Amino acid sequence: MMTVRCINCGREREGNEVRCRCGGIYKVDVDFPFQKDLRLNFPYIKKWVSLGEWNTPSVKLENITFKLDFLNPTGSYKDRGSVTLISYLSQKGITDIAEDSSGNAGASMSAYGAAAGMKVSIFVPSKSASGKLKQIQAYGAHVIKVQGDRESVSSEAERSGAYYASHVLQPEFRDGIRSLAYEIARDGGWKAPEEVYLPTSAGTLLLGVYEGFKHLINQGVIQEMPKLVAVQTEQVSPVCSKFNGVPYSPPREITSVADALVSTKPVLLDEMIKVLRETGDCVVVSENEVMEAWKYLARKGLLAEYSSAVGLAGLWKRKANDAVVVLTGNGLKVI
Repeated sequence: MMTVRCINCGREREGNEVRCRCGGIYKVDVDFPFQKDLRLNFPYIKKWVSLGEWNTPSVKLENITFKLDFLNPTGSYKDRGSVTLISYLSQKGITDIAEDSSGNAGASMSAYGAAAGMKVSIFVPSKSASGKLKQIQAYGAHVIKVQGDRESVSSEAERSGAYYASHVLQPEFRDGIRSLAYEIARDGGWKAPEEVYLPTSAGTLLLGVYEGFKHLINQGVIQEMPKLVAVQTEQVSPVCSKFNGVPYSPPREITSVADALVSTKPVLLDEMIKVLRETGDCVVVSENEVMEAWKYLARKGLLAEYSSAVGLAGLWKRKANDAVVVLTGNGLKVI
C-alpha cells in the first residue's frame, strides 16, 4: 500500500486530486522496506509502462563521477518521474492528460503518455521556440500555446478538462526520482558519495533524490546523507537567494543558456529550502562558468544540455572532491 499526505496539514489523499483541500501539495510516504530490486521500491506500481528507463551509466573523469541521466529514453532524467506517474495513472484508468512544459518534462510525459495509449495535451508559453517542442509533437501530443506568464500556462493546463498530470505537483512524479538516489548509492558499492550536484529549478530532482537517500539511511543501507548541492544560474536563482538570504528579482526575460532551468517562482521553494538547510548548500553560477563547464564536458565526450553543465560549474566553484554530478539532459536537444 501507499500513503500520500499533504505536506502542509498532513491530510491523507482521498483519490487523485492534485491539491489538498488546504491548498497544500501531496507527497508519498516512503515507509516500506528497501529492496535491491529497485522497481520493488515502488509498491503502488503493479505494471510499468516502460521504455527502458533507469540504470544509466556512471562515468568517472578526474575524480568526478558523472551520472549520465541524459541517456534515459527521451534524453532526460524526467523519464524517472514520467514512467512512475504515467504507470500510476494508467492503473487508475486515466486516459486524457494535460501537462504544462515546453521542455524536457513535456517531452517525457508525451512519450510515456503515448506508450500508455493516452491523449496528451502539453500547454506551453506562446513564445516557446525550443527544439523540444518538435520532440513533444513527434510523440503525437497536442501542443497548446498560451499567452502570458508561466503561471498562466499552468492555469490553462489545469482548467483544460483533461486530468492535470503536473510534473511539479503530482507526488508520483517526484517520487519516481527516488530511483536516481538508489542508483547513485548502488554504483558506489552501496555507499553514498560526499556530495551530489544537482541543477535546480522547480525542485523535482532535488526533492526526489533527497527522499531516495533518506529511505536508504532509514533502512540502514547507507550510513550518511550526502551533501546535496543545488546549483542555479544568476538569472534564475530563487532557491539560492532565499537559502543565502539574498534578495532576488527575476529578469523580465530569461536569456540564460540554461533554458531548462526557468522556475523563478517555484511552488516547492519552501520544501527545497528545508532539504538544503538539513543537508546541503546552494550555489549560483555565471553564464561564463556554465559555458566553460559545457565545453569541458563536450571535449571529454559527454554532450549534455547547457542546463546540465550547471551542476559541474557549481562543483568547480566549491572545489569539491568526492562528488557525483548528475547530467540531467542530452546535448542533442540544444544543438
